[in-house]
Amino acid sequence: MQILVLHGPNLNLLGQREPTIYGNLSLAEINAQLELQAKDLGVNITCRQSNHEGVLVDWIHQAVGTFQGLLINPGAYTHTSLAIADAIRGTGIPTVEVHLSNIYARESYRHHSWIAPVAVGQISGFGVASYRWGLAALVDYCRTH
Repeated sequence: MQILVLHGPNLNLLGQREPTIYGNLSLAEINAQLELQAKDLGVNITCRQSNHEGVLVDWIHQAVGTFQGLLINPGAYTHTSLAIADAIRGTGIPTVEVHLSNIYARESYRHHSWIAPVAVGQISGFGVASYRWGLAALVDYCRTH
């Protein structure tokens, strides 16, 4: 099974950007943890990050036929991107949305997700564990559906 992991805008700054909110791990360290977990789960993952909405949309489109699931932290695009939501809906790829912080305990404009209605689930607020639990849940979902 092939899983695509997409990280949205500003996640390339993890480890240095607001560590009290996002933690001290870099994106490379998070990806390394996910790689180890994927091996244990018997799946392959491909991790990508972009600050550009259209690039993320293109990668979702290109995932069809190659990837069986999508784990995505859309960053701020969570709250603004109909294009990413439409790409997920249009491709039909099972998707789990994850966030390091609890978006519902933050500023009110972060309380709405355009991605959640087209995802099979969402995990937020548990730091890097959100990614790990999201990957495990996505793999389980893909194997049982």
